[in-house]
Amino acid sequence: MTPETSNPEMAQTLQGRKPVETSTGRATINDVARVAKVSVSTVSKVVNGRYGVAPATIAKVHQVINELGYETSLVASSLRSTRTNIIGILVAEFEPFSLELLNGISATLRGTQYDLMAYAGNLSPEGHAGWERRSLSRLGGTLIDGAIIVTPTVEIPHSSVPVISIDPHTGADMPISIDVDNYGGAYTATSHLLELGHRRIAHIRGREDLQSAHLREQGYRQALEDAGVEIEEQLVHHGDYQHEAAVLAAHDLLDLPHPPTAIFAANDLSALAALQVAGEHGLRIPEDLSIIGFDDIPAAAQSTPPLSTVRQPLHEMGAHAVKMLLGLLAGEEVESPGEFPAVLVPRKTTAAPDRG
Repeated sequence: MTPETSNPEMAQTLQGRKPVETSTGRATINDVARVAKVSVSTVSKVVNGRYGVAPATIAKVHQVINELGYETSLVASSLRSTRTNIIGILVAEFEPFSLELLNGISATLRGTQYDLMAYAGNLSPEGHAGWERRSLSRLGGTLIDGAIIVTPTVEIPHSSVPVISIDPHTGADMPISIDVDNYGGAYTATSHLLELGHRRIAHIRGREDLQSAHLREQGYRQALEDAGVEIEEQLVHHGDYQHEAAVLAAHDLLDLPHPPTAIFAANDLSALAALQVAGEHGLRIPEDLSIIGFDDIPAAAQSTPPLSTVRQPLHEMGAHAVKMLLGLLAGEEVESPGEFPAVLVPRKTTAAPDRG
């Protein structure tokens, strides 16, 4: 028995109703709620097949969906089958790190039944913190079947859809995550500068709410300690993984009475910012100042001179995130993988300090 025939009185009432016009020309969840005379949350429960809705109300909502031609929308697909066959990649903004991950994700989804929706949550008026929760609330279960979240800003204790995170938050209550060997990569980068003969090595830190930033700073500090080099706190400045903050940090470092001879930046964007500031200070790279980053985004190899860095296998990480998410959607048990390796890529911005 169909929803239309399970309640004859309701069906008769709906059949006699005049066609409903929507404000946009395309039915929305709000239109369905208004015509069915129920709340949007009730329609959402029907969309996601959740408990707590009376059978008669479910039938009424489905009848209105059919009447409004709602079946042409992505949301209607989930109303009919509880699946949209769309994977969401949620990022704070479309910057080089997330774009490289996106390339690996999209390549892996090619040939599957799933399409990809890329969503930049930090571009909304609500601001930075908590963008991923808002994005999941808007998209989860109605537009996307699952999500890959890049560099979340808050803990995500639960979600209406399966979630994988890349470069996870420092909180303990997080989804299955994928990450690189941040500690080992930072240790290698700092050791590279030490082996070249540098002793005054500065660090431009990353985002304080991300595990990666803490681990990279720990790797930097441990490498100095193992080499018997005293850690000078004035050489550690906050960069937030952002160009603007890193520019300020680099200015502060290079304006010191005894500036560093080398800088390890927590990501390539910060390293490139330091490279820019060094030029403004009239410094030669690498003769006067060595700089090394982390990530190996395309701009690193294209800078002048080409940036030494630590490579994350971003394509592989994105591909693995997709495979894990598809496993969750298929009902499989999925565990976080081991850390991906971080590999030193020495180029032209690091060299022995000029003793002259």
